[in-house]
Amino acid sequence: MRMTIIISVETSSELASAALLRDNQVLMRETSGVHTHSQTILPMVQSLLAQAGMTLAECDAVAFGAGPGSFTGVRTACGIAQGLAFGLDLPVVPIVTLEAMAEACRATTGATDVLAILDARMGEVYWAQYRFLDQWQVVVEPVLSAPAEVSPSGVVVACGNGLAAYAADFQSQPLIQTSHSTLMPHATHVAQLARLALIQGRNVAARDAQPIYLRNKVALTINERLTRINA
Repeated sequence: MRMTIIISVETSSELASAALLRDNQVLMRETSGVHTHSQTILPMVQSLLAQAGMTLAECDAVAFGAGPGSFTGVRTACGIAQGLAFGLDLPVVPIVTLEAMAEACRATTGATDVLAILDARMGEVYWAQYRFLDQWQVVVEPVLSAPAEVSPSGVVVACGNGLAAYAADFQSQPLIQTSHSTLMPHATHVAQLARLALIQGRNVAARDAQPIYLRNKVALTINERLTRINA
């Protein structure tokens, strides 16, 4: 059976990453610095292909972290995935960033009930809950809320930078068994999830790829910032 080859990109947070999945082997690159994602992600993709001694045309699909996450970041990942896929008519596989975090948590800790919490800025978090039963099942769909409103169903292992950004809100959360604030969305886990998604036909044409937005507003007004400071 021919191996599956997937190139993936993830730029929904401060960490930008790219990965090349060939069967069960993964090559990856990463860099931090949210303001440089658009300049660094394509060179990382080119470096991965060069290391593997292959061309983009040999890939079966292009995957990307579709969000939720940084407004600019998820647009960047989507645009790059579309650009890579369009000329070669490759399928595009959008992967929910919070599910990629759950996969990172399972790979690191073995957890099968995972609460993924990503800092959404403006005093809010993106969060979702997943349970692994042969593949990930959604327990709570991705939500944007205040940290105090995060309410998992049952005892969970939590991951993501939202835990550190709003530590006071989560230290008293009785249903969080353990927490791992450094586990973030990564192209490695996007690629691994995309392999199954591609088999299941959960891919789209490049022109139809879309980021996942849970928030229409991307910044606080001056008055809103002052109100929070003075509260």
